[in-house]
Amino acid sequence: MDLRKLKTLIDLVSESGISELEVNEGEDRVRIVNAGSAAPAGQVIYTNPAPTQAIQTLTSVAAPAPAVAAAEEAPAETGFVARSPMVGTFYRAPNPESPDFVKVGDTVKVGQTLCIIEAMKLLNEIESEQAGVIKQILCENGQGVEFDQPLFIIA
Repeated sequence: MDLRKLKTLIDLVSESGISELEVNEGEDRVRIVNAGSAAPAGQVIYTNPAPTQAIQTLTSVAAPAPAVAAAEEAPAETGFVARSPMVGTFYRAPNPESPDFVKVGDTVKVGQTLCIIEAMKLLNEIESEQAGVIKQILCENGQGVEFDQPLFIIA
């Protein structure tokens, strides 16, 4: 397994908030444990199952993720806040030629698709959890979103 894959896996663990990830690829086995520290560092144990080979421990410190603005502006509107259930890329429409799923002022019902979040090449439709009117859209098309980031305000 090459170092680029290892770095990608370490970044995935630190960004997603999961505590542990284990990947088997052929005879290679990688286990990444997130110790829960503020710095995006993980412990990586890289082993081959052959009994004659020693276990190598590699501690990798990834570059800190770009800092999100500490003082996030409070939404101007009040109401139900639809949040991102995952880390990924926010899209307002199913493809560039299609109209947006919803616009400000649209009335939505429970289960109606609000947007798509692309995560690891999978397109995930995000559905409304509450009926109401879209008061504010808090993300731009193509913008990266974090877990639990506010996406829409529905009143």
